[in-house]
Amino acid sequence: MKLAILGGKITIDNEPEALFHWPIVTDEDITAVTDVLKAGIMSGTGITKQFEKEFASWIGSEYALGFCNGTASILAAMWACGIGAGDEVIAPSMTYWASAAPALSLGATVNFCDIDRRTLCIDPTDVEHRIGPRTKAIVVVHYAGHPSPMDEIMAIARKHNLKVIEDTSHAQGSLYKGRKCGTIGDVGAMSMMAGKSFAIGEAGMLVTSNREIYERAVLFAHYERTGAASRFNATDNQLTDPELQHFAGIPIGAMKGRMNQTCSAMGRVQLKYYPQRIQEIQDSMNYFWSKLDGVPGIKPHRPDYWENSTMGGWYYSQGLYYAEQLGGLSSEKFSRAVNAEGVHQCFPGGNSPLHIHPFFHDSDLFHLGKPTAVAFADRDVRQGEGALPVSESIHEITVAVPWFKHLDKKMIDQYAQAFRKVAEGADQL
Repeated sequence: MKLAILGGKITIDNEPEALFHWPIVTDEDITAVTDVLKAGIMSGTGITKQFEKEFASWIGSEYALGFCNGTASILAAMWACGIGAGDEVIAPSMTYWASAAPALSLGATVNFCDIDRRTLCIDPTDVEHRIGPRTKAIVVVHYAGHPSPMDEIMAIARKHNLKVIEDTSHAQGSLYKGRKCGTIGDVGAMSMMAGKSFAIGEAGMLVTSNREIYERAVLFAHYERTGAASRFNATDNQLTDPELQHFAGIPIGAMKGRMNQTCSAMGRVQLKYYPQRIQEIQDSMNYFWSKLDGVPGIKPHRPDYWENSTMGGWYYSQGLYYAEQLGGLSSEKFSRAVNAEGVHQCFPGGNSPLHIHPFFHDSDLFHLGKPTAVAFADRDVRQGEGALPVSESIHEITVAVPWFKHLDKKMIDQYAQAFRKVAEGADQL
């Protein structure tokens, strides 16, 4: 069959917007948000505390703490885990910058490791040899909704007395062997911005069952919860540690981290329907991949090898790409051919690897005349090109695939056919 890019018939004439629209916003969301606006309580905490309680119960943690965005929640998680000047954090290079960059604002540095070709998450075999005397934590990223190999990571962390921070921004609702991602390490932190699978605006959440980490996160960015009353807010003391109470009234991180209550109000509504909505996403994505079973060159990115493990909301959906099965056809050429078949959501996948970005090599946050990555460190862990080959090949080993929100089998069949057509007609390219 002649490919559309070569003048053949296009597979999909018109992409249905409803199949991909997200988040699903109803009158219930709108009413919840406008009630906050009418009451003028956007900067309060009452609704946010209700949302935190409900979110903690749903995800399976003792505590949840709402933040203004995901980056703020990750920064607070790092400080709450004791990360400071001169310390090291191990993190995968293949992730969004906010998984790692906050460490430098604490005077720490990041020793990046590689990812696994199959999971696109942290490779546990590339972690232990990076641990040094100043290593404090391992950041795992459940990349594109895929759970990280938490059993192996937790074993390494406990062996070396390291904290584990789970970046769950892609994976709210993803299961790793029956446990929700974000609840397995010492602390989970995540974005809830408009593009995520749990999308409530510009917001973040920290979850933990460790009371000490929770209280330190409160102290870091939630001054109004540290027990210091004022004419604007009543006493609200969530700190039991006297050493932390000493700083009551001013966030020790010198920043406000609270969630805008328009977001938390929407979050409460979204949470009510989130399990059933992501189940439909999972059914849709799994159906898509079932139609491509046996097609050369592209395989599903999902945890089939672990029991009771899922992709949650399947955010930033990827396909694992094997050019060698298609005569060496590059992911770029493959994607362009799929685009020509009428599929907008197909391109070489993945973020750009962080370990080669100048920020982690040259930025001088503290104006010390030297890069922050080495300013307080006792060794230089910066890495250049060639150091992490899997991460650096990300745009050749993955392609983005459509993120279906509804189980419309007739339309999904057409999308699968577009991919199948290009894969089976690769010799034409």
